[in-house]
Amino acid sequence: MTLPRCSWVLLPLAGLLASTPADYQAVQRKFDSIQSGRLRPGVRVELTAAELNAYAEHNLPAGVRDPRLQITGPGIATGSAVVDFNKLGQATGHPPGFLMSMLLGGEKPVRVTARIQSSGGEAIVDLQSVQVSGLEVSGPALDFLIRNVLLPLFPDAVVGRPFELGRHISALDVQPRAVGVVIGR
Repeated sequence: MTLPRCSWVLLPLAGLLASTPADYQAVQRKFDSIQSGRLRPGVRVELTAAELNAYAEHNLPAGVRDPRLQITGPGIATGSAVVDFNKLGQATGHPPGFLMSMLLGGEKPVRVTARIQSSGGEAIVDLQSVQVSGLEVSGPALDFLIRNVLLPLFPDAVVGRPFELGRHISALDVQPRAVGVVIGR
């Protein structure tokens, strides 16, 4: 099944609450209804933290474990996970080179805070902070990681510039209680 294009934005939004098989079934039904094109414009589909957690638990690639989310305010999400960049690279078909393997080998706690804004069928994700093993990464070092780690592993990822949310989605409304997917034309 092909998920809405916005699902890569939602994947890191794995909730702090424990999930159940019912949560996973619920989020799958919601994604199916969004993708079907049968929802009326203006309808809002709420994705709870437990549902997003269940989705993440079932869809994270090898090398990523223990996803967590904290939405600290409207449009601001902090996601964390334990990541083995070497295993992640191998799982996605992009094994790291020698230097990256030495720098990022083994499991590392990763924490990313991002501002997510959207309207008119587009969204933009701006990274506010990134920590790897407790060390803040910013400026040229962050640009290097985006170019040499994030984009090779996830070539469809778009950071710092607008991208289309996908068919039938007008906006994402990231709030502490849930992520609302607003259906458009």
